[in-house]
Amino acid sequence: MGSSAKSSSPITTHVLNTGDGVPAARMALSLHRLDPRMAIWNLITIGKTDEDGRCPGLITSDAFTPGLYKVRFETGQYWESLGQSSFYPYVEVCRN
Repeated sequence: MGSSAKSSSPITTHVLNTGDGVPAARMALSLHRLDPRMAIWNLITIGKTDEDGRCPGLITSDAFTPGLYKVRFETGQYWESLGQSSFYPYVEVCRN
């Protein structure tokens, strides 16, 4: 994606593998938005972090509406791909 997609995305992420001191490249993740009327999480998009541990363009400013969002990071799959075990199969981070 171009630099405008990076700068205009209202939700960003930067994942680091602090054990090895490197970005967490190729970690699968998904973005969801809570439907408050139905009390369910709707999937917005899925992706993977790039070589810098970022996933630019998760949602555009035009597609963004105020509400509760969560990003689900597939940490178990990430560590398994590196030949290591993980205590957490996934991590979810919510934000308004």
